[in-house]
Amino acid sequence: MVKLTLYGLDPSPPVRAVKLTLAALNLPYEYVNVDIVAREHLSSAYVEKNPQHTVPTLDDDGHFIWDSHAIIAYLVSKYADSDALYPKDLLQRAVVDQRLHFETGVVFANGIRSISKPVIFFGQTKVPKERYDAIIEIYDFVETFLKGHDYIAGDQLTIADFSLVSSVSSLVAFVDFDPVKYSNISAWIKRLEQLPYYEDANAKGARQLIAIVKKTNFTFES
Repeated sequence: MVKLTLYGLDPSPPVRAVKLTLAALNLPYEYVNVDIVAREHLSSAYVEKNPQHTVPTLDDDGHFIWDSHAIIAYLVSKYADSDALYPKDLLQRAVVDQRLHFETGVVFANGIRSISKPVIFFGQTKVPKERYDAIIEIYDFVETFLKGHDYIAGDQLTIADFSLVSSVSSLVAFVDFDPVKYSNISAWIKRLEQLPYYEDANAKGARQLIAIVKKTNFTFES
């Protein structure tokens, strides 16, 4: 019997990427909320599970895995009935992997964490304009990736969609996007919103993050 425990918090985009994958695979799991504000992620018990003390962390029957990209690839590789969400074809997988690396190195690092960390945790109210420009560049890239395709890594749903939609749907907390200019992104998000598990696994947490960010009243420098 599968025994999975996910440690995280809903406002976190990487946690939501894992929740989307678990839901797509119809895998039961226990969810343990980690209170970052109360510094629960720095407790000795948590650090023993994940020395980087990040979320999400997955416990699969006593084996601990962290980093959302590693987790979602692992879950599909181990538990999926087919390779549709993470293709075994090397060329198709390379595209999915590229999108995953783009999410972690560009979207999350440059677009989300570079603003959310100083604004939410350190009370910074002025954000350099270059951070605004970085998000616009991200939107431009994602719009291009989606040109001629229904999904972010081609014409079928993959874990790359789960990873990127969790972050892209969170970027609007900092910079909203024009649905006319970015029509591919708008259509893609609407397509994913039709998934029966999307609301609970991603949309709810995205709204929580947006509310947290809006309360800071930060502004971009001119």
